[in-house]
Amino acid sequence: MATMAIAPDYGYVLLAATSTFIVNIMHMLNTGAYRKAAKIAYPAAYAPSSRTDADAHRFNCAQRAHANYIENQVSTLGALFIAGLSYPRVAAGMGLGWSVCRWLYMKGYSEGAAGGKGRYRGIAYMLFQVGLIGMAGWTGVSTVLGW
Repeated sequence: MATMAIAPDYGYVLLAATSTFIVNIMHMLNTGAYRKAAKIAYPAAYAPSSRTDADAHRFNCAQRAHANYIENQVSTLGALFIAGLSYPRVAAGMGLGWSVCRWLYMKGYSEGAAGGKGRYRGIAYMLFQVGLIGMAGWTGVSTVLGW
């Protein structure tokens, strides 16, 4: 039976995980600012489709960027924590890269470019996310096989 010890470098993984919480707070503040500018009252999640003004559009873009973030954060954190057991520094670097790209995604998407094209500024988050998932899978395989 394989055993696993947590290396002191795992602290970097925890710091990278913390960066995702900070980016989430940035999303909350960003969306709140666009909500205020568009004068969208709570509890409405989005501006109604009858609103065609730029402020409403940018609010919807900011809200969608945040929703996309929270849709991806959980699986990325899981992969980060698992991958970090075997590759703490690499996983932490990828986790931090993911957070930076997600911030770029938020800033770009919130600008309200046609078709949401501004989000492509941070689209590299997918590479970090897939890399972390792959490393997490490899950590599982190597643990089961006792490598």
